[in-house]
Amino acid sequence: MSDIFSTTETQYADGKILKHAASGVGVITFNNPDKRNAMSLEMWEGFGEALTALRDDDSVRVVILRGAGGKAFVSGADISQFEKTRHNAAASEEYAKRSAAQRALLADYPKPTIACIQGFCLGGGMQVAMLTDIRIASHDSQFGIPAARLGIAYGYDGLKHLVSLVGPSWARLLMYTGMRIDATEALRIGLVERLIPEDQLWGETMAIAETISQNAPLAIKAAKITIAQVLKDESGRDMETIKAIGNACMDSADFREGRQAFMEKRKPQFTGK
Repeated sequence: MSDIFSTTETQYADGKILKHAASGVGVITFNNPDKRNAMSLEMWEGFGEALTALRDDDSVRVVILRGAGGKAFVSGADISQFEKTRHNAAASEEYAKRSAAQRALLADYPKPTIACIQGFCLGGGMQVAMLTDIRIASHDSQFGIPAARLGIAYGYDGLKHLVSLVGPSWARLLMYTGMRIDATEALRIGLVERLIPEDQLWGETMAIAETISQNAPLAIKAAKITIAQVLKDESGRDMETIKAIGNACMDSADFREGRQAFMEKRKPQFTGK
């Protein structure tokens, strides 16, 4: 793993969430390897803080999410907390509110996001991964939602994203059985975009992130906004927002820089303006 982030680390949730940033790329690490990066409430809230910090950092153009330890991205919620935080409907509703706020932040994130997945990606971990723009996984990854085996209901937002990625039939099979699928199956059904050998996963993910960070930020923002609108029902699409970001691109200094760099046969230097 690259050490380019070693001097920029910020810790949240007692070190179980780590944030790094360098060269236009932000990284959030789920750092609870003894529990296969299972998410406690404190980790959810630390995750939100890290997301907010990278969102507000103008030097960061793309964000990668990853798990520490090589065994898991996120293996789900920390079940050891359930007796305290999710022991009945009222407690579970409060837990859901606090964790859902962080997932909503990711769902509406203005910058490109990438999930770098190695090992277990289960339950809430799948929900996090499905909220990112791009999912890149190692060949040894495993995916599943064991809600039916725990007697809990997987939320609407999570199922909405699952159905949009894999379709209703596969969503039913995964949810009704609680089964795990391997990375090859996940790729086949559209749950992930690319499979990479374990020893190349981080390097390949960083290469994609760096490519994105070097492209024109306004053009990427336009793509992200427009794709999000395409996925909505036609009656709910905000065509004015699409038009506005398109006009902003065409009037931007970056568009002029892109044209000039092409003519001069050099690499463009985009500023996001």
